[in-house]
Amino acid sequence: MRNELVGVDGAQVVSERTSDRTFADVLARARRGDDDAFASMWRGLQPQLLRYLQVVVGDAADDIASETWARVARDLDRFEGNARRFRAWVFTIGRHRAIDWRRKEARRPSEPHPIEDFADELAPDDPAGTVLDSFATDDAIALIGTLSPGEAEAVMLRAVGGFDVSETAAILGKREGAVRVLTHRGLRKLERTLESRRAATEGPEQ
Repeated sequence: MRNELVGVDGAQVVSERTSDRTFADVLARARRGDDDAFASMWRGLQPQLLRYLQVVVGDAADDIASETWARVARDLDRFEGNARRFRAWVFTIGRHRAIDWRRKEARRPSEPHPIEDFADELAPDDPAGTVLDSFATDDAIALIGTLSPGEAEAVMLRAVGGFDVSETAAILGKREGAVRVLTHRGLRKLERTLESRRAATEGPEQ
């Protein structure tokens, strides 16, 4: 007999709108070895996690994401919380895996060093967040990757991950005030870059 996960959108399973009861049911199934349950959580977070890691570790994003989900599967019995906490937990694991990868790469001076910027998500109600709306995902990721490491981290987690300031601060191990400053600076830089590009495209007024 098929379980109740059939037809359930993975994104809904791990979103902030997910009811505690729904998530608890999916989590319990995944812990019992239900592949459909675990897959539904993976589908809900993998796209966001992958975009975040693309800014953090570049071409190694796929490998780091795989390592992240392997760790999630291993430690699933130890997790406690609702869907929103689960999202933060997964991103925290991903960030730690990325840090480990970067440390290993730092021991290889003869090889090109990947992009080291981390990005925090923009708050949904932040007007500056609209500066990315005119860009395709790949363009936006590349643009965020030009920011300083701290700014890039702040922008990706807040805008792409959908985390609030306190959650972002916990994931990054920073104070909330520092997260706000980094996010603000990063967004303003992106805004100025986009304005410069628009001006160059439109050319001087006649």
